[in-house]
Amino acid sequence: MQTRPLGTTGPQVSALGLGCMGMSALYGEADRAESIATIHAALEAGVTLLDTGDFYAMGHNEMLIGEALRAAPAALREQALTSVKFGALRDPDGGWSGYDGRPAAVRNFAAYSLQRLGVDHIDVYRIARLDPNVPIEETVGAIAELVEKGHVRHIGLSEVGAETIRRAAATAPISDLQIEYSLISRGIEDEVLPTTRELGIGITAYGVLSRGLISGHFTADRQLAPTDFRSMSPRFQGENLQHNLSLVEALRKIAEQKGVSVAQIAIAWVSSRGEDIVPLVGARTRERLTEALGALDVTLDDADLAAIEEAVPADAAAGDRYPAAQMSHLGTDR
Repeated sequence: MQTRPLGTTGPQVSALGLGCMGMSALYGEADRAESIATIHAALEAGVTLLDTGDFYAMGHNEMLIGEALRAAPAALREQALTSVKFGALRDPDGGWSGYDGRPAAVRNFAAYSLQRLGVDHIDVYRIARLDPNVPIEETVGAIAELVEKGHVRHIGLSEVGAETIRRAAATAPISDLQIEYSLISRGIEDEVLPTTRELGIGITAYGVLSRGLISGHFTADRQLAPTDFRSMSPRFQGENLQHNLSLVEALRKIAEQKGVSVAQIAIAWVSSRGEDIVPLVGARTRERLTEALGALDVTLDDADLAAIEEAVPADAAAGDRYPAAQMSHLGTDR
């Protein structure tokens, strides 16, 4: 599999990463055995970057990855790179209580993640959202101490804006910024992406299929469980959904002309944005993983890119990418 640098200070990683959140939380029920089989299939295909968060189902996702790694052949286990987000506060009922970026909390979160994952170090460690009560310098400084002690290899950021990126980079070397980026979520192009490129910071792009919305598999009559994030997401509601699915149909025509799937052309578009961008695919099954991996064989020429731009212009999506209450936690262009 092709590899890409995760910024100038990070490791070489596979051209696609596997986002494992959906195997534990937010998108309905998942099959544990199939999830582990999908992680193994990803490793066998050459995927090296496994992304998780310690708050995904309150540690369940980290334990799932840990179980998968223990059951994998040694050679595959050794190639796996873990990317972990921390800082989100949960309660026993599944509620959210803000973010904690204090140095003591950073060390505490890391200790539990290392245990749940069953590893002696985390490859990339980042706070999931900026704690408004703690300067980013203090949070990043605490991760830098973990790097010095060998518990963490690289420092990442997540969903922060250009000013915060600069402040963090002035504190310690930053490998990458994890942020939503897709055909219908392109806010980073104005300020964030130019800043990361100036500073030599890579991008790990999540939401490349917009939580399945532009996968080509989502239909208007699909029934979502109350616990499914999409049941509250503005882009999946009423007229917004109808509008957004019309964009998918326009994209489908281009995909069919190239003999590929909608998901593959959407992932390939993100990948084509630069060698400094690594798409994270949220495949929960081996079937969806195989489809996503096929995007690596899709080449988009200038005519393809122009057609895609015409079908799905930069500001074409209807609805915000998060409910209003969560938008306030984003430190980026929305």
